[in-house]
Amino acid sequence: MYQAMGKNMPQNRDLPHDRHKDKILRELDCAVIEYMHAGILYKTQTETQTKGFSDSKIFDSTRGVFTEGGPVFAGAGILEKSHIQVCIRNPNCIKGFFLPRKEVQFPAFLN
Repeated sequence: MYQAMGKNMPQNRDLPHDRHKDKILRELDCAVIEYMHAGILYKTQTETQTKGFSDSKIFDSTRGVFTEGGPVFAGAGILEKSHIQVCIRNPNCIKGFFLPRKEVQFPAFLN
C-alpha cells in the first residue's frame, strides 16, 4: 500500500540517547497494527452489508508487551524498561477514570 501511494514504509527507530538500541519509536509496528485493525473492520462491515452478519470480531482493546533496556543485574531475565501497554480502541470500554492525587513519600508513608 505504501508503495502504491509512493510513500516509504514507516521504520522503527532508536532514540539518540538510547544506549540499548531498543527501537523505541515504533512507527512500523504501529502501522502494521493499524493496518490489521482496518482490515478486520473492513471485512466485518463488508460481510455485515452482504450477509447481514459477520463472524469476524472487531477488537475493543489491544495489549502489547515491550522488553526494553538492559538486564537489571547480571544474568537477569528482567530488563530495566520492560512494560505493558494497553490501547483501548473502543471508548465504550472506559467506564470511568480517576484524577491522580498528589504523590507521597512512600517510605515515610509506610511508617
